[in-house]
Amino acid sequence: MTDTSKSGRPGQRSGQKPFYKKKTGGKPAPRRPGLPPEGPVLLYGLHTVEAAFANKDRKRLKLFATENAQNRLVERGVTIDVPVETMMPRALDRMVTKDAVHQGMILEADPLPAYGAEHLKGARLVLALDQVTDPHNVGAILRSAVALDADAVVTTERHAPEEGPVLAKSASGALDMIKHVRVKNMARFVAEMKDKGFGCIALDSDGPASLEDTAFTDKTVLVLGSEGKGVRQGVREACGLLARLDMPGEIRSLNVSNAAVLSLYVARMKMAL
Repeated sequence: MTDTSKSGRPGQRSGQKPFYKKKTGGKPAPRRPGLPPEGPVLLYGLHTVEAAFANKDRKRLKLFATENAQNRLVERGVTIDVPVETMMPRALDRMVTKDAVHQGMILEADPLPAYGAEHLKGARLVLALDQVTDPHNVGAILRSAVALDADAVVTTERHAPEEGPVLAKSASGALDMIKHVRVKNMARFVAEMKDKGFGCIALDSDGPASLEDTAFTDKTVLVLGSEGKGVRQGVREACGLLARLDMPGEIRSLNVSNAAVLSLYVARMKMAL
């Protein structure tokens, strides 16, 4: 296991919150909406940290963790390849928000690369989110996309959650397991994907046919919109194909993260993936 230090960095008292370089102001640098932050991010929780260590595209900087948490990571086969600072749980509490469940470990890391449409070569099933802003919803969608073996999740640069600890924790490791592509203009992205042979389907409650009765091609982009507004008009027009999710029960609509799960499942069945 990596050598640890009980006393922390020079000039730091035992159990005191670790300080950061001046440029970070004691916390990750301000983030631009929808884009990777310009400074380090803090990732916490067992599954999130474990996935970050397994991701070759994630540049890891330092692990702050209790002895028990370090042992737990090693027991799960994680190679801790960064400096480690052993800390007490209360000191870790002070590094994150009050309601954060860090499970005894916080990883300081650089944000992931800014993936673009050019990184989707060979993809067959892509899920695009048109201005879905809630990081908990997007995190849950990332997790579902990994579970259903989608190739990427696409969001807009603006009106989308930042790559931060809330999104990462909500994704429970999925942020480091699937390409998260950010695009400036969703309608333009859809048009580009259609030029590459993708069928693009926008989920809309007024769609002329159910998703189950919609014809799929062998490469598909599913587009979901924000709750309330749905997929924007320009993006719907770019897709050209609308489909609805029919609900047989008294509640006729689903939370966007639940709609994403159902849509991906139907798409896999229709595409015989």
